[in-house]
Amino acid sequence: MPVKLHRCGITWVNISAHPCYKVQKALDDAGVEYEIVKHPTFPRSKRTDVIELTGQNLLPVIELRDGTVIRKESKDLIAMIEAGEVGEVGASAPAP
Repeated sequence: MPVKLHRCGITWVNISAHPCYKVQKALDDAGVEYEIVKHPTFPRSKRTDVIELTGQNLLPVIELRDGTVIRKESKDLIAMIEAGEVGEVGASAPAP
């Protein structure tokens, strides 16, 4: 199972100021396999799945393969991705 990126539903917003996009781009740049889980953009109170996962209504959220859920500011998530703390490159490929 790949890493899950929980992000807002406006995936077409690809600007460098958007937190969800910045984290998605960092995953792409690091070569981490992931799947996108979309959540309502507004109102935040409708993000019931995110609230259940994290206790907050904020995005983005990364869910690791082992079920660990990470909710931090996008710059902190990006730093974790760049440090190799999130996912493994090509980890979803079958073992030889």
